[in-house]
Amino acid sequence: MDGNGRWASQRNLPRIAGHRAGVKSVKEVVEAARESGVKILTLYAFSTENWKRPKHEVAALFKLLENYIDTEVDSITKNNIRLSVIGRLEGLPDSVRDKLKKITEKTRHNTALTLNLALNYGARTEIVDAVRAIVNDCASKIIRPEEIDEKSFSSYLYTKDMPDPDLLIRTSGEMRLSNFLLWQLSYTELYISKKLWPDFKKQDFIKAVEGYQFRQRRYGG
Repeated sequence: MDGNGRWASQRNLPRIAGHRAGVKSVKEVVEAARESGVKILTLYAFSTENWKRPKHEVAALFKLLENYIDTEVDSITKNNIRLSVIGRLEGLPDSVRDKLKKITEKTRHNTALTLNLALNYGARTEIVDAVRAIVNDCASKIIRPEEIDEKSFSSYLYTKDMPDPDLLIRTSGEMRLSNFLLWQLSYTELYISKKLWPDFKKQDFIKAVEGYQFRQRRYGG
């Protein structure tokens, strides 16, 4: 969800104004995903690299997240949306973890859409965490090295209960993956929008999904 800062800069506003505007786009895209029959929508909300940003901006981002949870919990529940989280959650502020724990528990049986938030997430750290878990299980003789293949490796990732993504949407014209789901995106279709995230609305998401429907996926075959 790129472009919040640039959106604010273009309007001579503080960066947090761009993040607030970005939350509105989140609400529209979640609604569009549910109405379109999408089963899993993953939003890259906060990366492991985002800690490098100024402390006041990081604090403001987490406050926005808490406000989003507080204001949207009833809508999420009413619309049968399940909220899940991937990333190194132990590194998040206690108040954020507490709210996430409550809403994920409250919505865990919902079935219309899984809204998956990537928080304190980095694909390389995910792979490192998976390797560490595999090494521990090998040492404990839970799994043998010769049993490790792509399928078993995937079962150690944060996304072990999810299929690989069909479509990756990247806003603001960026042409890189930025350490997002590197293992899972091996055969994912890419859609690049030049719109900054606060300008990316419901109709833009629908356009991306409609474009995906005309792709031919060969998986190297």
